Amino acid sequence: METDTILIIGAGGQLGTELTAELRAIYGNANVIASDIQAPRPEQLEEGPFEQLNAMDALKIASIVDQYKVTQIYLLAAILSAKGEQNPKFAWDLNMQSLLNVLEIAKEKNLDKVYWPSSIAVFGPNSPVNNTPQHCVMDPNTVYGISKQAGERWCEYYFQKYGVDVRSLRYPGLIGYKSLPGGGTTDYAVDIFHKALNSEHFECFLAEDAYLPMMYMPDAIKATIDLMQAPSENLSVRSSYNVSAMSFSPKEIYEAIKKHHPDFTISFKPDYRQKIADSWPNSMDDSIASKDWGWKPQYLLEDMVADILENIPAYHY
Repeated sequence: METDTILIIGAGGQLGTELTAELRAIYGNANVIASDIQAPRPEQLEEGPFEQLNAMDALKIASIVDQYKVTQIYLLAAILSAKGEQNPKFAWDLNMQSLLNVLEIAKEKNLDKVYWPSSIAVFGPNSPVNNTPQHCVMDPNTVYGISKQAGERWCEYYFQKYGVDVRSLRYPGLIGYKSLPGGGTTDYAVDIFHKALNSEHFECFLAEDAYLPMMYMPDAIKATIDLMQAPSENLSVRSSYNVSAMSFSPKEIYEAIKKHHPDFTISFKPDYRQKIADSWPNSMDDSIASKDWGWKPQYLLEDMVADILENIPAYHY
């Protein structure tokens, strides 16, 4: 049996850093090519192949696919919600063109699989906010959400029209500690741990009762790989699957951290990101992912907080 060769575009980001390491553990360092628009960190070069790559450069992507005989692409490069609102035209161009580049290459070169992440940002003010279903009204009001909704339609179109085996998850807010966050509305739930460990006061840019669906990075990595390894015939969703783990507010994660750091203090000063959060679900229904490929999260709030506080001091930025 031939070994899969995987290209990860956007490997230097919060998700890409950890996903690259896990895929290399499964498929072997030489069979997972990391790429990013930023120059590689020394450890990235030591662990396996690295290519500096702009996701807008279709010719360079195609060249790398040919050079390494790539069979799967994970496209993680994107401008996230908060940064996207500061430069909407660029966010749209990058998020859309990079996806179309990869879908076209997958079609032309008959790649085995493509992975592209969507987000809870596809939902909007008129979507059901509690236990948001897989199929419902989606009226995103950020350029990030609009690009993700359009991307979902392109993914399903390329699957139905050309047979491209593209798979996707609608991530909730992702919380990890092995790299810094990348400009999303849920980034407060990463930064809060750094402030607690440094005995600094934390000023939260969301309101204390702003509930959002969240997921600890190990669960996000597991969900991604489980979906990509699932038999194609089991998958009933070719736009993007709802996946969920937990929902909490800034006040609740603060209180969970305070049990470990009693002197930790917080204040709340909502900014423009609060309006973005208000348009997103409080919780998600991921029963179709559970039925189709056995999705089940492993971490809830207390488990995640304990694990992060135990492990994060080993990481320095």
